[in-house]
Amino acid sequence: MHWALRSNTARKCWLLISSHVFYACFFIGEPAVFLDHLARGEWAQLPPGWWFPAVLWGSTCMDYAVGLGIAGASSERRRKVWLFTSLLVNLGVLCFFKYFNFFITSAAGFLDWFGLHTSLHTLNIILPYGVSFYTFQSMSYSIDVYRRRLDPVRSFLDLAFFISFFPQLVAGPIVRATVFLPQVAAKRLWANVDVRGCATLFFIGFVKKACVSEFAAPFSDAFFAAPEKYSHGGALLGVFFYAMQIYCDFSGYTDMAIATARLLGYELTLNFDFPYFSRSITEFWRRWHISLSTWLRDYLYISLGGNRGSKLFTYRNLMLTMLLGGLWHGASWNFVIWGGLHGAALIVHREWSRLTENAGVAFRRVLAILAVPLTFYWVCITWIFFRAAPTYNEKTHVLEASGLHNAWVALKAFTFTGGRGKTTFSIECLGILIVLAVLHWLNSQRIPGTWWRRLPDWACAVLLGVATAVALLFVPVKYKPFIYFQF
Repeated sequence: MHWALRSNTARKCWLLISSHVFYACFFIGEPAVFLDHLARGEWAQLPPGWWFPAVLWGSTCMDYAVGLGIAGASSERRRKVWLFTSLLVNLGVLCFFKYFNFFITSAAGFLDWFGLHTSLHTLNIILPYGVSFYTFQSMSYSIDVYRRRLDPVRSFLDLAFFISFFPQLVAGPIVRATVFLPQVAAKRLWANVDVRGCATLFFIGFVKKACVSEFAAPFSDAFFAAPEKYSHGGALLGVFFYAMQIYCDFSGYTDMAIATARLLGYELTLNFDFPYFSRSITEFWRRWHISLSTWLRDYLYISLGGNRGSKLFTYRNLMLTMLLGGLWHGASWNFVIWGGLHGAALIVHREWSRLTENAGVAFRRVLAILAVPLTFYWVCITWIFFRAAPTYNEKTHVLEASGLHNAWVALKAFTFTGGRGKTTFSIECLGILIVLAVLHWLNSQRIPGTWWRRLPDWACAVLLGVATAVALLFVPVKYKPFIYFQF
């Protein structure tokens, strides 16, 4: 339907409507039943969160007005007032839905430390899908207009289309207005679409999520449900399984989102670049969730002052950025700890790089050998706290608590400082992990090549069809939602 429409405006209208219908379907349940209740005025029978698409529309309308307001402001003070309005509303929406209960319970716990017992009440707040992603996209538009990096958009259709574009709406990547809006201005051509490359990328993303991540999930779930029962070897494999699960889950979604956008003629932001082969934690954050890490760098770290000051000032900004980046993932101290561990590692790496910049050749060779496994090991340590954080329940639409206790038990077993359990995983599980790691490394080296591009169209279609049929044989019957949908 998209390509059948001739005008660019008609295509954008069609995709805008489709994107909002796509988003609404996460909340309204069965459309026919929802519309029947709506027509009868049976408001109590409507599903929880049926009105969440209005939040998305509200954010879009507000930042459209802010962009025009900044452009038409007669003084710098008024420009700042408009920008503050965008930040206040967007962050206010994000804080209410995501952090209200967290702040209430944390404040109550803090007061309890001083013997001041309180009777604070929490709310049964439902978390809208994708709220963290589209608020960041919306804010980036207003900030870029304020910084004069982008002219304000006069067409409301263009801005609404940019914020709600369905492939990246609920789980990223976080696309910048400076990247996407220029694409919206020009009519996309089918002749420029790499159909074979898009289909292949989508298939790879599907295999990552439906086959690899879903295969790893039961093993990591079993370990984190009762880490005290596992031996050191079992703890290693359990955490490695989770590292594989979250990477394949998130990067798999990103691959499918990018492929879908390309089939429609649009290019999204690269989000992963084989992060587990990073040689330092700094390099890891240049390869993992790239759209978020660059967003935090450009709009938070630099706004705090970046490295324009003393070493202590720079490290403070770095730590604050990572702490808030951890909190962005969810309302839990586990995420804050996860961000703090990464912030500490980034600071340590900077100091280590400074101290070893004049090291000898032999020492550098040893570091080159150990860099990747040590970085991966540290990343896995941080994943323990990430995994132990509250998880989103698809049926109740609320966060279910986990706890720091399990994280601490899992950490001791993983680092060989505790844990006396006897349970472990089979040797076959270790073999599968090794095979998948080797295949991933070969792919990072581009060893598979592009031989498939030289095949005739019919042969490539048959090959992709057969590969999909084989992949479907390995898809578990019970589906697990994408991990990053909860953020």
